[in-house]
Formats: sequence, structure tokens, C-alpha cells
Amino acid sequence: MNKLTTTLSIAAAFAAGCAVTHVLRPAIAAETITAQVIHTGELEGDALSAPNASGMRNKLLVSVDGATLAIQDGNTPKHLHANANEIQYVLDGTGTIWLGDTEVPVKPGDLVIIPKGTPHGGTKVSGRTLKTIAIKTPPQAPDDIKMLD
Repeated sequence: MNKLTTTLSIAAAFAAGCAVTHVLRPAIAAETITAQVIHTGELEGDALSAPNASGMRNKLLVSVDGATLAIQDGNTPKHLHANANEIQYVLDGTGTIWLGDTEVPVKPGDLVIIPKGTPHGGTKVSGRTLKTIAIKTPPQAPDDIKMLD
């Protein structure tokens, strides 16, 4: 009986260890990222997507567990994402964006934090379009966009 109890205890501990390892395993992000240098200044026109209805071009640069990183070039109507936080780093262009109910000036080097559910977009840009790096966490689902007036 003692040998059976010991065997069952070892089997249970092994099963519990496997379950914890599976549930709490480290993110596999490192397995999906390629070491590289991305020259963002060269990502314009055809190096990005075709323009959408509002003229915005973009390119997904990295997709990992829990986040995406893309470059965006253009202006977008005011909208919100109910389930995705967004962080934008302004690379090029000067103007204003909607952040909540306020129009805020932005310039290269600015970091814009947009919590999920916050209206944003509707840029007014002096000169060329606004070019940003956009990080979304969790990754934005295709239907997680609500256009606003």
C-alpha cells in the first residue's frame, strides 16, 4: 500500500508540475521575433500598405504575445478601441490629435498614451502626414474599432 501511495503521489506531483508549466509558461515572444534594425525613415509609400479610405498607410512590424507594433503614416478619423490600449510614438509630422475630448499638439519625439476606450485620432497636421509607431496591447481585434463623429 505504501508503494502505491508513493507512486500515486509522484504521478500527481508530475501532473501538477506539467499543468503549472503549461499554464504559467513564459511568453513565446522571443521565439517569434527576428533580431533586426528597422529604418523607419525609409518606410513610406509602397513600403507601407495601400492607403485606406482616410489615406492612412500602415505596416505591422512585430506581433508577439500580448502586443503588436506597427508604423502608421497618415490621418485617421476620431475613433476608439474598447479592448486595446494604444501607445503612439511620433516620428514625423507636427499637428494636433484628439485625445479624449481635447485636441492636443504633437511633434516628433512625443509619446501619446491612449487607454482602451479613449477617443483619439482626427489629426490636423502642418505640412506632411503624421508618422507614428503604434503599439497596441492586447493586439487589436479586427472588430475593435468604433468610429466617432
